[in-house]
Amino acid sequence: MARAAGVAVGGHRHAATGLQVERRGRRWPWARTLVANPVAVVSAGFLLLAVLAAAFAPLLVTTDPTFLDPAVRLQGPSAAHPLGTDDRGRDVLSRVVYGGRVSLLVGLSVTAIAALVGSTLGLLSGYYPRLDTPIMRTLDGLMAFPSILLAIAIMASLGPSTGNVVVALVVVYTPTIARLVRSSTLVAKQQAYVESARAVGMGDVAILLRYVYPNGLSPLIVQCTFVVAFAIISEASLSFLGAGVDPETATWGNMLRDGQRILQRAWWLSIFPGTALVLTVLALNLLGDGLRDALDPRARRR
Repeated sequence: MARAAGVAVGGHRHAATGLQVERRGRRWPWARTLVANPVAVVSAGFLLLAVLAAAFAPLLVTTDPTFLDPAVRLQGPSAAHPLGTDDRGRDVLSRVVYGGRVSLLVGLSVTAIAALVGSTLGLLSGYYPRLDTPIMRTLDGLMAFPSILLAIAIMASLGPSTGNVVVALVVVYTPTIARLVRSSTLVAKQQAYVESARAVGMGDVAILLRYVYPNGLSPLIVQCTFVVAFAIISEASLSFLGAGVDPETATWGNMLRDGQRILQRAWWLSIFPGTALVLTVLALNLLGDGLRDALDPRARRR
């Protein structure tokens, strides 16, 4: 009897454990789809390494990226300087690592602020018809300008600095996020659960935050990965043109600008920062594609 009871209890425990695992699998089906995508996993791993390298740059490289040593200027890759030195004797490896700090900081900051502002404008525009026309026509006016020209115009007014680059790119990419959130809001506010929430007396803010906004998070998350990539490219483009971060700051765009003048004499000055930029942007785009497939229920059914 005791043994049978023990077997029964053990069986119930195993059944309960299996039920919990099954519930977790049902709760996060997109995570299993994402992990099953090797390209997305490799891209996420590379981005994690890039973020860690930028965060712990002082521990990875001991050379100051601004230290000038004319005695070793324009030396190719060697044991002392694995990625060579530039025309002022600065260590290229140190500048590439510290340049990743600036690029990733700008990309993540622009995405976070643009997502916050764009989501707010998109929710207001999609939920309140009276606000739709003034908000969207203003954003359409911003989108009428080519993004890089609009960013250059803003930087010409504000002056070169990292903070101003973030402000300029937030203005450039906020309309894209706002239009995406607006479209999902227009669909969600017509659903029966929103009508039920209104019927029981729930306020507009609670409805927007609890029912409308969460239903548009999947496309927003995917879009944010692309905005990070676009912001990194835009920051590098502005710096390359001399309209971005302070020219003396170690960034990938500044390094590309300095290296292109003597590309035939010192190829490593442009190749290494350019490779870091290309791989980072490529990883962000591939991760975004993986997230899009994982968060799309139709793709999971296939």
